[in-house]
Amino acid sequence: MSYSDDFIEGVLANNRVFAFIGASANTSRPSYFAMKYLLAKGYQVHPVNPGLAGQQLLGQRVYASIDELPAPVDIVDIFRNSDAALEVTRQAIARKDALGLKVIWMQLGVRNDVAASEAEAAGLIVVMNRCPKIEYGRLSGEIGWSGVNMGRVSSRRPKLAPGGVQAQVLQSGPVSASSK
Repeated sequence: MSYSDDFIEGVLANNRVFAFIGASANTSRPSYFAMKYLLAKGYQVHPVNPGLAGQQLLGQRVYASIDELPAPVDIVDIFRNSDAALEVTRQAIARKDALGLKVIWMQLGVRNDVAASEAEAAGLIVVMNRCPKIEYGRLSGEIGWSGVNMGRVSSRRPKLAPGGVQAQVLQSGPVSASSK
């Protein structure tokens, strides 16, 4: 599960619509703050949680299942455990063409090799054991500006964009499974 920075950056730059499977309304859950972050970066995120279906989460309608999602959806992001990832992946593959799906993304700690093999056989890109929020922050330089991911730690103050936050964005470019 080694992915090049170019590969991850290409996935994030070229795919703008996520479905978060297992989205939570609990503000301390990773799915909540990852969704909030990606929405702030201009991504569209469809939360999927049968227990919250029909409600609003961060201003977005919550769907009960993958079957209810509106097209397009570029990335199905799995916030479920590794065992559940196979069934979620199979549901996503079944709707791949209707949604225009391109990527199966499994969150930190989620790895299912069978699901990955089935997704890749269906022509999908697979990312496992990664968080798009963390990867975006790392690759855009937002994490690096505070001394992380620079190879050294510094007390030097970062140069901030207007509004006091980093405003770097990822550049779109080619991405394929072979660029991993």
